[in-house]
Amino acid sequence: MFDKICSKFTVLDSKNDGMLSVKISQNDICEFGFFARDELKFEILADVIGVDNLAKNGCFSVYYIFRRLDSALLCAWVDLSGDEIHTLSHIYRSANWAERECWDQFGIKFTNHPNLKRILNHKDFVGHPLRKDYPIDKGQLLFESDNLVDEMQKELVAKGLGDENEEFNTKFTFLNLGPSHPATHGTIRNFMALDGEKIKACVSEIGYLHRGFEKSCENHTYAQIIPYTDRLNYCSALLNNFAYARAIEGILGVQITDRAKFMRVILGELSRIIDHEVCLAAMFVDMGALTNYWYLYNPREKIYNFLSKLTGARFTNSFVRIGGMAGDFFEGWESELLGCLDEVQKGVDDTLTLIENNRIYLDRVQNICKISAKDALSFGFTGPNLRASGVAYDLRKDAPYDFYDSFDFNVPVGSVGDIYDRMFVRFFEIKESISIIKQAIKSIPKGAINISDKDIMLPPKEQVYGNIESLINHFKLVFDGIKLPAGHYYSASEGANGELGFFTLSDEKPSPYRLKLRPPCFYALNAFSHMVDGTLIADSVLNLGSLNIIAGELDR
Repeated sequence: MFDKICSKFTVLDSKNDGMLSVKISQNDICEFGFFARDELKFEILADVIGVDNLAKNGCFSVYYIFRRLDSALLCAWVDLSGDEIHTLSHIYRSANWAERECWDQFGIKFTNHPNLKRILNHKDFVGHPLRKDYPIDKGQLLFESDNLVDEMQKELVAKGLGDENEEFNTKFTFLNLGPSHPATHGTIRNFMALDGEKIKACVSEIGYLHRGFEKSCENHTYAQIIPYTDRLNYCSALLNNFAYARAIEGILGVQITDRAKFMRVILGELSRIIDHEVCLAAMFVDMGALTNYWYLYNPREKIYNFLSKLTGARFTNSFVRIGGMAGDFFEGWESELLGCLDEVQKGVDDTLTLIENNRIYLDRVQNICKISAKDALSFGFTGPNLRASGVAYDLRKDAPYDFYDSFDFNVPVGSVGDIYDRMFVRFFEIKESISIIKQAIKSIPKGAINISDKDIMLPPKEQVYGNIESLINHFKLVFDGIKLPAGHYYSASEGANGELGFFTLSDEKPSPYRLKLRPPCFYALNAFSHMVDGTLIADSVLNLGSLNIIAGELDR
């Protein structure tokens, strides 16, 4: 692959540490995007990452992460002369929102972008908060909300339903669905143009829960970042913990113990189960099926009791450590967990009994808000939403980690890419996760849960209290933190909603120079307007639920 790139482009720099990275000229980026998609067959533009290097070398940098379905990764990065670069939104539809975020956070302009405006920060925000010179204590309040008329006008013109030279279109009814709506949980606003109850155009506004996760990471050590990660997708907090820890361990070249790997598999799949149960149960409430909600939610509460007993927290469980786990399982955990799984299985079976042949249910979800495999890939879909469109891609199978290749499980896929497929892929993934956990319980080895490396792991408390060397080691790790080698890195795990990636740029200091989350929800919601075009208002509510948008991950 590197030779093919060199034969077409001038490569200014490169590295390969499991992911090929090439530095190219900013003038080549548009051609490179076509080349990556059409010649190298990278179907997904997974993320676009801005970096402020103004104090270092006087420029901004932009990193593009390309993903291929054989699990290959490619990073192309560009050092900008100035603050402009050409958009890739006409090549990969995922670039639309990704580039808007870069503009919003850094002020990097993407020429020919169809709608380059703020996305996470509000419309009256001044400055770009991820730049190193931004005063972090500067509070900026919004006193008047954005009416989104400018975006809607562009959307109507693009669809041939309006004229940019005339006053705002008056032949449609305009409706705000959210943020003050039960189905949007106070965190998403969809502004719709309606003809009767049919949606003719839609634009989305997010950022209602934006809390500056990535900026906060720059001021904390790598270990201190862990509790921030379980506030991302808070419906599957431990999966976020594990993905982050695995990313840092990969940079350090650390292999955790076998028992720790099995613990992560068991607790990660348990988190996947409760995440899918939240998604499905909330959808049933949205369509008026409260009985199904309780069948799924009650077993989930039993799992929270188990997690609370194990980790000390019900919801946001910061139970991982870089190099291992915060603690081991308690005595008798196997039987308690198996009891939880039996209740989950019964809840799923009871729910399916009610809906599998229910004509009212099937009419609500089949052939509604479909998205093709080609469009899903272009929008950057991963996880259950991509698999629902017929693409059998799962990082646990295609780029296995933590012994996933030793477990016997299937990857459920849909065929149409409608709401029905997105729901049933999750139902069957719950069953597969139960199977994985049961296999792991039978095979989990005994032994240590943490590596023995004084530069990474804190010494045991009993040693700290009785041994001067351990006390010094403890203080040095707390104050100096873990140090990573210089360079940029990307690692991804299979989160409950898809590819959960962490891009880390290290300058060998205790805190990351730049840490970027690749959130699967962000790219799923980017496609929402496309998916609801021509559908009914009621369909859009179910579609939003079927994408399983979690605002903590979406907004960060």
